[in-house]
Amino acid sequence: MTEPMVIDLPDCDILFYPEVYDPEKATRIYTSLMAKTPWRADTITVFGKTYDQPRLTAWYGEEGKSYSYSNIVMHPIPFTERLLDIKSNIESLTGERFNSCLLNLYRDGQDSNGWHADDEKELGENPVIASVSFGQSRMFHLRNKKDKSLKHKIELTPGSLLLMRGSTQHFWKHQVPKTKRKIDPRINLTFRYIQ
Repeated sequence: MTEPMVIDLPDCDILFYPEVYDPEKATRIYTSLMAKTPWRADTITVFGKTYDQPRLTAWYGEEGKSYSYSNIVMHPIPFTERLLDIKSNIESLTGERFNSCLLNLYRDGQDSNGWHADDEKELGENPVIASVSFGQSRMFHLRNKKDKSLKHKIELTPGSLLLMRGSTQHFWKHQVPKTKRKIDPRINLTFRYIQ
């Protein structure tokens, strides 16, 4: 496995590992997660208006590690053997510890995740987010909260890991934008530590 790339931006601590899983293993994991995950469709409320969330999700974690964002409260499903295996691998690689994981299924190019920071109070002051990608590659955009001209793009390829830590969430927002291209589904696992 290659050494991680350091994303060189002010007030942020982001590492990108292009190939944590080789293509064959990444495809096997993707197929398994697609078939066995109890995906749920939620609605989100933004500025008083309610919309269908533009992706499907599932929340796994240790008992009692619920998570809430955009007026959605998710209670954890116990980790599966496959997710525990991925979690153990990511923990060994990064030296971090995780007790929960939000799975996102982007069904096509119209599924997305708008500008946000992972700064919910249950994640603590300087949260560590480990994002593992399977299936279709998607672009990941970063934008500085104060200086919106400070931007960066990363292609999240299958089998890759993006690690955000330190003060990143204080100073940066991120998104997975829509695309008009006809593309296949993507599954993204975002490991977190709920306080």
